Amino acid sequence: MSDTRRRVKVYTLNEDRQWDDRGTGHVSSTFVERLKGISLLVRAESDGSLLLESKISPNTAYQKQQDTLIVWSEADNYDLALSFQEKAGCDEIWEKICQVQGKDPALDITQDPIDESEEERFEEIPETSHLVELPPCELSRLEEIADLVTSVLSSPIRREKLALALMSEGYIKKLLGLFRVCEDLDNREGLHHLYEIVRGVLFLNKAALFEVMFSDDCIMDVVGCLEYDPALVQPKRHREFLTKTAKFKEVIPITDSELRQKIHQTYRVQYIQDIILPTPSVFEENFLSTLTSFIFFNKVEIVSMLQEDEKFLTEVFAQLTDEATEDSKRRELVNFVKEFCAFSQTLQPQNRDAFFKTLANLGILPALEIVMGMDDLQVRAAATDIFSYLVEFSPSMVREFVMQEPQQTDDDVLLINVLMGLLRTLIDPENMLASTNKTEKTEFLSFFYKYCMHVLTAPLLANTAHDKISKDLQEGSTKINPVCPDNFQTAQLLALILELLTFCVEHHTYHIKTYIMNKDLLRRVLVLMNSKHTFLALCALRFMRRIIGLKDEYYNRYIIKGNLFEPVINALLDNGTRYNLLNSATIELFEFIKVEDVKSLIAHIVDNFYKALESIEYVQTFKGLKGRYEQEKDRQSQRLNRYRRDARSMDEDEELLFNDDDDDDESEAVEKSRMEEDFADSYGKYMEAKKGAANGANGANNNGKAAVSPPASQAVTPNNSSASSVKTVALPATPVVKTAMVGLVDYPDDEDEEEEEEEEEEEQSPRKRPRLSS
Repeated sequence: MSDTRRRVKVYTLNEDRQWDDRGTGHVSSTFVERLKGISLLVRAESDGSLLLESKISPNTAYQKQQDTLIVWSEADNYDLALSFQEKAGCDEIWEKICQVQGKDPALDITQDPIDESEEERFEEIPETSHLVELPPCELSRLEEIADLVTSVLSSPIRREKLALALMSEGYIKKLLGLFRVCEDLDNREGLHHLYEIVRGVLFLNKAALFEVMFSDDCIMDVVGCLEYDPALVQPKRHREFLTKTAKFKEVIPITDSELRQKIHQTYRVQYIQDIILPTPSVFEENFLSTLTSFIFFNKVEIVSMLQEDEKFLTEVFAQLTDEATEDSKRRELVNFVKEFCAFSQTLQPQNRDAFFKTLANLGILPALEIVMGMDDLQVRAAATDIFSYLVEFSPSMVREFVMQEPQQTDDDVLLINVLMGLLRTLIDPENMLASTNKTEKTEFLSFFYKYCMHVLTAPLLANTAHDKISKDLQEGSTKINPVCPDNFQTAQLLALILELLTFCVEHHTYHIKTYIMNKDLLRRVLVLMNSKHTFLALCALRFMRRIIGLKDEYYNRYIIKGNLFEPVINALLDNGTRYNLLNSATIELFEFIKVEDVKSLIAHIVDNFYKALESIEYVQTFKGLKGRYEQEKDRQSQRLNRYRRDARSMDEDEELLFNDDDDDDESEAVEKSRMEEDFADSYGKYMEAKKGAANGANGANNNGKAAVSPPASQAVTPNNSSASSVKTVALPATPVVKTAMVGLVDYPDDEDEEEEEEEEEEEQSPRKRPRLSS
């Protein structure tokens, strides 16, 4: 079956409560005679063998989880699951199951999986009678307890009842007492059972149980139980790590004992979740959701308690900015503030804003400025992380601070120039504010391009140096023996710089355009097209693509004048027949120019590079560019012809204006006849006037004269041979002009005039024909 909706993986739960993959196939629901009912069949996609044949029993509890899972139990210790590739297929099979059982498909569980007794069904009895009956907490019964705990995990209702039983009888502390006894006796079998029990109790996912298990007098015994994983030859030494290796550092003494206890507890519980417990499978990920919430709310409480202790935070920042503070102490303080900010991410938005305002009022930015000047890379990395939190919270606050620095320091050590990694957020105009008395965008961008941009681009300019001799010999070309960085770290740095510059091209207008032109930046960037690191060449190409994407003629003229397509085309040709990202990105650049019909660039590319590109035939892009180019040439020719025709029409209009005997009631044929009779005189007068005006004009007007003046059968040849729009144009014979005129689309307003001319073609006077004939 090729239908991906029905494609599934079949899982079974093994004795270790781990899901085993039984294979991939396609599921169907059909009536099976042998089983006497509708059944789920899964056939392997590899060989068509039967992976699963399961009758949909009216009394079996099916669960739908996470939109693509269906889980159920076929026997006391045989759990099955189907994991669907697509949600639609899961919904389809789920509806079939619900149809057989007579249930609503909107439910995620078809029925209560617990077989209730008659007494439970019909009698109102106290809550405690619903509890699971626990065996006595004795060494000899540990295996029985472990089996009970692991058996209830697949049933939400039985998990709930077991949790109530454990709480009501104080069972947890009794179990931990047995752990100490087993460890003293080195009873490995009992310790292995206790591992299963404690792990299963954690998976019950009950906050009330966590409060008991993670209390000061219990948590280390819980960690101890989890050291004895039966799968390990030797137990882990988690308690030794937590008590001896992991050191709790109080950068400033914490006087609140409750706060100190909460910090210890949170660290240990986080350790249990991240280090001790195995990563939950896709079917178990919800088992520890309450544990995650427990840690989350602990962190919220810690941040709130620290924030309320004004003396504590004031002392932290006082020591952080004190010149007498030792570097080791300052490192600890910075790491504390970093951890503090990380914890703050658990707060609600309103509380998080209040938290960062508190830090700002305490002088977090001046403190970080001092720290960023240290030579310790670990400290600077921690300070950068803190800055990222602050920039995310309030870019405007950081901008306002960094703009005050230039008065007192050099550009290279400006705080903003040390934090290039955060620049994208700081230079994004979308989050800049505009107030009544000043515009943050204008002020900050002016500041940035004056004090920061040269620092940002310095590595780029240094690594794309020109060879002076080649530049002198080949002015205007980018084939200049470039110095390309082969060092991977340098290439990574340049890629980051290009990413920021590309962002500037897209979001800044005047400032970046001026900077690119003044520094001839695009030429320097395109040197990197020769880099052996393809990702760096792609960054350079992306920078040019973003510039061309603006369709700004100012940029287009700059590209044409500098012949800046040459390195791109060289890179394309050097890439050969390899079908890779560089090839695709380059083709897309030219395809964009073709589709958007950027006329100036099309003309430049075809005139200068078409011979090199015409051999590329696996895409039609370059033939399309040539076609666009030819269309534009034809259009220019037609415009020239139309201009000559318009000049003639103007002569006729003047004749009509000066004809005092003109009668509005005369027919059109009479007007045409009169116009043709006096045409020679009026035309001569008009040309004399034109010549008189032209005598006073300079040579720059010669193109216009050439386009209007020839009345006889001469080819139009403009005096200025550099005018590309007309340098190859010669007036064709009359039949060609007629055909081209019919096809014009750029001048819909001229259609009526052209139709009228065609109708009168046969009646034209002999004086008119020579103007269009050769």
